[in-house]
Amino acid sequence: MANRLTRIYTRTGDEGTTSLGDGTRSTKGSIRIEAIGTVDELNSCIGILLTENLETGVHDKLENIQHDLFDLGGDLSIPGRVSMSKAQVTNLEDKLDQYNSTVPALKEFILPSGTRASALCHVARTVCRRAERCVVRLSRAETVAPFVIQYLNRLSDFLFVLCRILNHQQGVGDVLWQPGKNR
Repeated sequence: MANRLTRIYTRTGDEGTTSLGDGTRSTKGSIRIEAIGTVDELNSCIGILLTENLETGVHDKLENIQHDLFDLGGDLSIPGRVSMSKAQVTNLEDKLDQYNSTVPALKEFILPSGTRASALCHVARTVCRRAERCVVRLSRAETVAPFVIQYLNRLSDFLFVLCRILNHQQGVGDVLWQPGKNR
């Protein structure tokens, strides 16, 4: 890896193409590159969230998710590569269930608001939804590794619940949507 990253610019993308992980060239406007880039953006959003003062368990879980997202990005960048597993999806589901059991049941839609950490998490959640949409479009045209779409779907749900947890940990309640408030 060190030898691969010693030279950052290569000029090979100056014509609008880029290399996939298997060495094949792809247009930078392809749905595959859009999906890879959106997953990278999601990982960066989580990185920003990690700069907040988070409880150790939350911090560790988000850091593990960043590693999962690199695995997922690798699966997207090397057609045919499969590194994501059902265990990664199940792990998210288990943590989601655990976190969700600690906050009040929702009866209304909530606004993406509250604490700064929660708001940053909502941004990550919406980017995750976009990444999922990109990967779904990609899967309609090309083969996508198993569990990639499921992982992104569960991750957006996890991030939604985490938004609530982050507010709850700071003593801030959910900001409920008030339909027609400004009519």
